[in-house]
Amino acid sequence: MRVLILAGTGEAAGLAEACAGQGGCEVISSLAGRTAAPRALPGEVRVGGFGGAAGLEQFLRAQAVDRLVDASHPFAAQISRHAAVACRAAGVPRLRLLRPPWPRRPGDRWHEVDDLAAAAALLPQIGRRAFLTVGQKDLTAFAGLEGVWLLIRTIEPPAGVPREQALCVQARGPFALPDELALLREHRIDVLVTKASGGKATYAKLAAARRLGLPVIMVRRLPPPEGPVVSSVAAALAWLRRP
Repeated sequence: MRVLILAGTGEAAGLAEACAGQGGCEVISSLAGRTAAPRALPGEVRVGGFGGAAGLEQFLRAQAVDRLVDASHPFAAQISRHAAVACRAAGVPRLRLLRPPWPRRPGDRWHEVDDLAAAAALLPQIGRRAFLTVGQKDLTAFAGLEGVWLLIRTIEPPAGVPREQALCVQARGPFALPDELALLREHRIDVLVTKASGGKATYAKLAAARRLGLPVIMVRRLPPPEGPVVSSVAAALAWLRRP
């Protein structure tokens, strides 16, 4: 069986490693190429886009892919849409491996919004010193804010600091609660802005905000394309084993 994994997440890496340990499964992991030093993956690894849904369909046919697992980031909506279209056209079974969003816990002060524009519009009403963890591609929504200082954390350096009143730091999770508490205190953060990405690696910032009683602006996810969805590597493996 030839399996294409749309990768870039810990779940994708875990699935590639699990498949590599089983006979009769050949894995191709596809990375978008936005991270300079991605995690090493077993099997074949390709980097870069496909050229839209049509390009992905052509790749599926040319590589004789038997099944596709979309384990891309929960907010990588475009590649998920392209995968749904391409797999339908090529007749390739598709599964979405999607980690669940973080659950709201007692003491959380979340303000949920639909997109980054809504988050930026709400931010000045809630705080003046914000910790922004929305990724290096999605900073332009916050460029025009007045009277708000931003601490921006990304994995890769952003193309440019969106405003003078900002500090950019680069770091990759997992992050520990004591470190997140120290970061928030050091920079006198009074509001956290993030996406409902889920996962353990970056959860500590939410625990730190709850500990300090800070509000959180949480950007909701878009629903995934229609089709089967699982939330664990084990469930994805079980799907791959089905005839």
